[in-house]
Order: sequence, then structure tokens, then C-alpha cells
Amino acid sequence: MNVSDYDYALPEGMIARYPPAERGTTRLLVLDSKSGAIQHSRYAALAGFLREGDLLVLNDSRVVRARMFAIKPTGASIELMLLEKHGSAQDLVLYRGRLKAGDRLVAHGCDLIVEALAGQGVARISSPDGFEIRQLFEQHAAMPIPPYLKREAEEVDAERYQTVFARNPGSVAAPTASLNMTGTLLAELSAKGVGTASLTLHVGLGTFLPIRAERFEDHLMHREYYEIPHETIAAILRAKATGGRVVAVGTTVTRTLEHAASLQEWDTCQHGLTGEADIFIYPGYRFRVIDLLLTNFHAPRSTVLMLTAAFAGKEYLNAAYREAISENYRFLSYGDSMLVGSHILPVAT
Repeated sequence: MNVSDYDYALPEGMIARYPPAERGTTRLLVLDSKSGAIQHSRYAALAGFLREGDLLVLNDSRVVRARMFAIKPTGASIELMLLEKHGSAQDLVLYRGRLKAGDRLVAHGCDLIVEALAGQGVARISSPDGFEIRQLFEQHAAMPIPPYLKREAEEVDAERYQTVFARNPGSVAAPTASLNMTGTLLAELSAKGVGTASLTLHVGLGTFLPIRAERFEDHLMHREYYEIPHETIAAILRAKATGGRVVAVGTTVTRTLEHAASLQEWDTCQHGLTGEADIFIYPGYRFRVIDLLLTNFHAPRSTVLMLTAAFAGKEYLNAAYREAISENYRFLSYGDSMLVGSHILPVAT
């Protein structure tokens, strides 16, 4: 099994370059991972596929403004992309241009110092005036929309490249499966008896990038910081014990839960869990926690596509993607979604 086995032709015209005019109006392809059966529906109809006792798990990380330009004393312009938060500090940047430790930069009237280079185009920066780096970016930087959108960030992205329940700042890419979740849909799910729980995983730039290696063994998975409250772990264990299903809203939630469940403290934790998720999930993996997966249509050769294939079954997922392309679904971050799981209930009539 090679990375090239997860390549496919994605027509440029099927990439959703902007969000839908109204949040929550995207389509939903429902794939039964036991039979391979496919049903076409709407994201707003999600409640019809869930039942009382199920638990929806959301990633409440908030996307920070992350793309900004700084000037060297020579006048050269350096592009800085703030990287995702790890622990308490958020002061690592991906840079384009030439930098060395000790270089001084100016960005929007604020002096910056390159404290150290961390390799692979990454630097740690600080402000001699005591400014918090994340706050500087929040005031002056642009939203870090994905490069495959092939446009600059616009006013619409400030609201729509953000979930309605985002509250813990730190991500530099959105948990995209949640972008079409609305307050109305959450209220409908609650009224049906579907529970909701949250965790935080700060999404990094590496999440959606294609794998450059050909062998799985040669790919180094990026690390992303997460926090899972004790209440969320308790809700998951309670849902499992009472016959409910754990519905992961997105691959970020999936990676977080599956990584945490591999820890010895998972069943006995009393104070929540924190960690650095570097789990690489691809076909052959045995899922410990999630029962259903709500996710977007992913780019070729990406780790998130391989994770989805591990959960859905590669052949069933291939068939679903062929169907989505033939039915003109919209792909990637601002596009349509899939709900994957076994024995999914049909939409109530």
C-alpha cells in the first residue's frame, strides 16, 4: 500500500473557493461503511441520521489571524505565517525569505526579534517591547485560508472560516467539517436527545497538505496540541455504556480522541487529558472511540483522506468520491460533507 494509492483526479472547478451564501446549506453524502450504500442529503438534515443517546463531539479551537508581512532593515519583505499553538506560547512562524537568529524585523510599527531558527523554514520570534505575538497577528494579520483556494483572504473569511462555537484561539486552519454547523442544527440535535461535547485541538498547516513521500513509513506526521476536558471523556464513556454512538465532527476530533484513547489514563482520568497528537491513521487501523464520522471531501494524497479511508473502507470511499464527482459535489474546506458509519438511520419522513 503506497501513498499513490490515495491519489485521484480532482477537477479544479469542483473546489469550493468561497463558502455558501448561507451557512449550513451545503450537501451531505451519507455512506454506510458496512454495505457501501450511498444516500444524498443535506448537511442541515443531519439530525435525521442520528438518534437519542448519540454524542456529537466538536473541536472548539478558534482560528487566529496568521498571515502577515514584516520588513528587514535592508527593506526586504518577509512573509510570516503564525503556526498553531502548543502549550501556552504561540510564537513560532513559518517564514518566506532569508532570516537568521538575531535578525530584527518591523511589522505594523512593532519591533520583532528572531530568537532562533527551528529548521524547515520555521523561526521563533519575540517582541522586545513585550507585545504578545499572537495579539500582534490578531490585530494586523489576515485569515490563513488554504492555498488551494488560490485567492487572498477576504472579509467573508473572517466570519466563515470559523465555526459558530469556536472559543479557544490557537488554530491556523479551520476544523472544516464544523464550518456548516449552525445554532439551529445544534438545537435540533439537542431536542432529539443527541448530546454534545467539546475538545480543543489546535489545527496546524500540515493537516491538509499532500504527503510528498511515496511510502507511509517515510512520512513524518505533524504534531498538534490538544486538550480534552474530563466532562467530555465522561460523556463519551457514558454514551458507549448506554448504547449511544460517538459522532466525531471532523478528522481533527478523530485524531484527538484516537490518540488520547491509546493513553493508559483514558479510562481512569479524573482531570482531563492534554497531549500532542501525532497519530497517522490509514487503512488497517482499528478505531477505539468513534462510531460515526462527519467530514469533508479531502484533497488527493492527504493524511485526512487516508484517515477517512481507514474508517469507511478504501473501496467504499473510492466509490463515494466517484459518485460525488459525478453529482457535482463541492470539495475541500468550504465544500460539501460526508457522514460515514455503519447502519446509519435514513432521514425521517
